[in-house]
Amino acid sequence: MKNLIVGCGISGATMARLLADQGEQVVIIDSKNHIAGNIYDYYSDGICVHKYGTHIFHTSNKDVWDFISRFCQWYPYQHRVRGLIDGQIVPIPFNLNSLHSLFPASIANKIEQKLLDNFGMNVKVPILELRKKDDKDLQFLAQYIYEKIFLEYTLKQWGQTPDEIDPSVSGRVPVYISRDDRYFQDKYQGIPIGGYTAMIKNMLNHKNITVKLKTPFSKNMKYDRLFWTGSIDEFFDYRYGQLPYRSERFEFITFPYSRFQDVAVVNYPCNYDFTRIGEYKHFLNDQSDKTIVSYEYPEAFENGKNDRYYPIANDVNAELYHHYLSLAKDMLNVYFFGRLGDYKYYDMDKAVARCLELIKGIK
Repeated sequence: MKNLIVGCGISGATMARLLADQGEQVVIIDSKNHIAGNIYDYYSDGICVHKYGTHIFHTSNKDVWDFISRFCQWYPYQHRVRGLIDGQIVPIPFNLNSLHSLFPASIANKIEQKLLDNFGMNVKVPILELRKKDDKDLQFLAQYIYEKIFLEYTLKQWGQTPDEIDPSVSGRVPVYISRDDRYFQDKYQGIPIGGYTAMIKNMLNHKNITVKLKTPFSKNMKYDRLFWTGSIDEFFDYRYGQLPYRSERFEFITFPYSRFQDVAVVNYPCNYDFTRIGEYKHFLNDQSDKTIVSYEYPEAFENGKNDRYYPIANDVNAELYHHYLSLAKDMLNVYFFGRLGDYKYYDMDKAVARCLELIKGIK
């Protein structure tokens, strides 16, 4: 094989197409029985269901958007997330609408004015920044968001306290000083019409690409170049030990009525054992007299039992990853990328951007 790609998710499929467009012969393999990796979706009762949890494509990178747009048409979906906070369903991330939904008008108006005076309008301020302000009302707001939105959710999502994970994670928890309820503010947002699986199928539809499913990688395979999107520690037979991940368990339920919730995703930071409920018919406005939802339960990754989802960011794990990265740098014609290959959380657009950059350095 001239080019062997391991993993048929968005990273592997993107690289396969980039190589094929340059006239290269490509074989892409995956141990699963379907293409598209964790963005795989399927239709049930007329509803496009994401098997591995809700996925929303968003980017401000025009090169990424233009590349993906070659393989699908877009439904112009704008993602909105709600959270159950003190018995109220409010916008997440926390914004001015959340503020006025949760607090009496006298308190909400005072805090809003202080936010505007200190930071301005349409600004995302990490709660760590609010804590630094010498103002009891802003410190109160920061502590409220920390306890009601971040703390319990972190314990469920990561199985660790906020102090045990990388500060960059808590640093991303913002107060959005805006009335904009959208979860993302990227220029381009949408869901592929027909679903992500159809998009990846179009991407792989090239005379130079051969797809082999239910095909695990073997060290006996012969190739000129290898593109690895699996876990980097697995490639090196866990020489320094396993890189830790968090996994997810999804419980799908079909209800015999048209709507379960008002938006696609509702978070439950302080209630129940699941972190969120996703309702799939919102994404493409699918019409059905039924609805399908998924309850999302984070859990520890156990090799052979479940799938890797989220790298756990902290100094110890970063050091372990760099041990493997040093081994990777000594490999000729072997390229590691994607969420597992880079041991880094990637949104879909960042995974595509990584491939567009990587291909530039490959002769």
